[in-house]
Amino acid sequence: MKPNIEISDSHLKEVATLLNKLLADEYVLYTKTKNAHWNIQGPTFMELHAFFQSQYETLDIMVDDIAERVRSLGHFALGSLKNFLSITSMLENDEDFGNQKQIIQTLLNDHETIVRIIRNDLVPVSDKYKDLGTTDFITGVMKQHEKMTWMLRAYLG
Repeated sequence: MKPNIEISDSHLKEVATLLNKLLADEYVLYTKTKNAHWNIQGPTFMELHAFFQSQYETLDIMVDDIAERVRSLGHFALGSLKNFLSITSMLENDEDFGNQKQIIQTLLNDHETIVRIIRNDLVPVSDKYKDLGTTDFITGVMKQHEKMTWMLRAYLG
């Protein structure tokens, strides 16, 4: 059954497409953060190991929330790595996990990329597609990424 929320089917489809792209970006970043958690090395291993765990746990909740937002708009959420990798803006790269600053910088860059993407999507979602609920939702996602970037930047000094 289609949602009856005074947003046209075509607009719901466009918003779901934007959200699925965000979902792909989040999932790739989640995977990279897990990779950092598993493979980080160096004198602050325990601290960074725990820090990356807190970040990937936050991202895991965000991934689930985004997928559920897509479903609430009457569309299917992407759920395969193949689909995620075909539309993500993130680079899937292996970092030298012995270089703590490099992996933190990579994760910081990815979070900031997502913030910029969301900022660019806010006006169309609100004004063009008339979906204030999703505008509010992705604003919340953006704010979470801004906080995570602050924490990553703090490690870089």
